[in-house]
Amino acid sequence: MTHKGSMSTIKGSGGDELAAYFVEAEGTRKGGLVLIQEIFGVTDHIKELCDGFAADGYDVIAPSMYDRDFKNWQAEYTEEGMQQSIKLAQGTGLTYAKGDVQAAIDFLKERGNERVHITGYCYGGSVAWFAACNCEGLTSAVGYYGRLIMEMDTQKPRCPTMLHFGEKDKSIPIDWVRKFKEERPDITVHIYDADHGFNSDRRQHYDPEATKLARERTLEWFEKA
Repeated sequence: MTHKGSMSTIKGSGGDELAAYFVEAEGTRKGGLVLIQEIFGVTDHIKELCDGFAADGYDVIAPSMYDRDFKNWQAEYTEEGMQQSIKLAQGTGLTYAKGDVQAAIDFLKERGNERVHITGYCYGGSVAWFAACNCEGLTSAVGYYGRLIMEMDTQKPRCPTMLHFGEKDKSIPIDWVRKFKEERPDITVHIYDADHGFNSDRRQHYDPEATKLARERTLEWFEKA
């Protein structure tokens, strides 16, 4: 599969080297975007998402978040791939997230991007929320169905933050989502008639309508932040 970008390297938390997929903006550049992987790694799907945002005018970088434990992890979308990825995600957790994401933000800033956003999916949705609350230099943040947000729901983002959730997502109880939405008017929360992973066309719960609407909202969020 041909992609528009290429693999680069950034120095993350503690100076550890992480592989990262980077693609330059097409046309007039609107800013930079850190895109955080699903649990499956920086797969072809993640690279396609990066290419899509680059076509919308963003320099995009997607760091390989598991590189300390498994270089360039890219799992198959199978039950085995899922279980192996869950182990890597649990092992990595958010231990290095602040430094790793900050390195990606700084990489984009050094390229002249004054406005830098972050988005992430699944595991990456949790990282996007964490980064919004803990990293410096973000213009806005958007997280897709990050389960770990439930364990960090009292934290305060430092930038405008939007979250997307699926009503049918059994891993993130909808009662919690609704309560969070009610209690956190400082956060924009959207709920879709969809399941976990609705944004991925590689997964069984892919929902093209929810994907399209969430993407439109995300791009608008970046523009107005």
